Amino acid sequence: MVVGFGSEGSVTGARRLRRGSGKETAITDTSPRTVRELGEFGLIARLNAGRTQVPAVLLGPGDDAAVLAAPDGRFVVSTDMLVQDRHFRLDWSSPCDIGAKAIAQNAADVVAMGAAPTGFVVSFGCPADTPVAFVDGFAEGMWAEAGRVGASIAGGDVVRAPLLIVSVTAFGDPRRAPVLLSGARRGNVVAVAGRLGWSAAGLAVLGAGLDPGSFPGVVAAHRVPQPPYRAVLDLPEDLPITSLTDVSDGLLADVGHIAESSCVAIDLDTAAVRDTELDPVARELGADPLHWILTGGEDHAFAATFAAGQELPDGWRRVGRVDEGTGITVDGARWSGPGGWESFAEGR
Repeated sequence: MVVGFGSEGSVTGARRLRRGSGKETAITDTSPRTVRELGEFGLIARLNAGRTQVPAVLLGPGDDAAVLAAPDGRFVVSTDMLVQDRHFRLDWSSPCDIGAKAIAQNAADVVAMGAAPTGFVVSFGCPADTPVAFVDGFAEGMWAEAGRVGASIAGGDVVRAPLLIVSVTAFGDPRRAPVLLSGARRGNVVAVAGRLGWSAAGLAVLGAGLDPGSFPGVVAAHRVPQPPYRAVLDLPEDLPITSLTDVSDGLLADVGHIAESSCVAIDLDTAAVRDTELDPVARELGADPLHWILTGGEDHAFAATFAAGQELPDGWRRVGRVDEGTGITVDGARWSGPGGWESFAEGR
């Protein structure tokens, strides 16, 4: 059961007082307080009320299916799922945070293929006693993040479930030939756009029970990732990118996918990836910030390979190189610790 959630001052069904003739009269607020009282179609209407679709959504919610434009006859499509207590916790994240995170991680996958997100289809499962205030905050977060990348929520489904489940399918308009994991070549430069290790540091702060206000930047990064969409979407169409991915499972893991798919070796430079802003958090927790940077996921930064000697675009920094061989090394040596997030690993 979802309890104690939602912004203060939202609909609660509490009794109000009307003053008149020197008396106070109790009046019951009959507004729906939970999803059960709202009903299925009321929930759908609530998720979409007052929202405006982007031009790429030719037909939005209301019919059996949405209709999206495909300007060049192709879609880039990706889907991802979030499950309560696995991908988010209600005592750590607000409804708005959860909605924004669900959209961001899917938008990042589409952008990592060299496409601009155009629309999202969202399936939402929740207990019947989920507060309406949660739905309002969740919808606000989804629509705000979709708007940040220039898209909208085109439709979806709702269902009763024993806990909160969010499944998002993202559609994108290709802006160039799809940028694959398999295009890296010997001599290429490995570069990153965006922050690394911040989400993992925020998770460590929350997991240690520290006051989130003591390190608000990393906690915010964990609650709602901030993919640097424009770093990819603003690249000139004729700029050669040999491979591209978003960093969702950790830099080692995701660059490792490039190395494996391209049949090359990649060496990462710790001096290039270090972030001194993580040092105070690491000192407080007795941790090594390099572990967060190399293996922490959910920052949704972007990692790419570029031709040697090519000037890197704004917002990108060099963090390694592509060599002959196989696998990932760090400063020329094999990494001995965990490589990043793996959904079915023991203890996770």
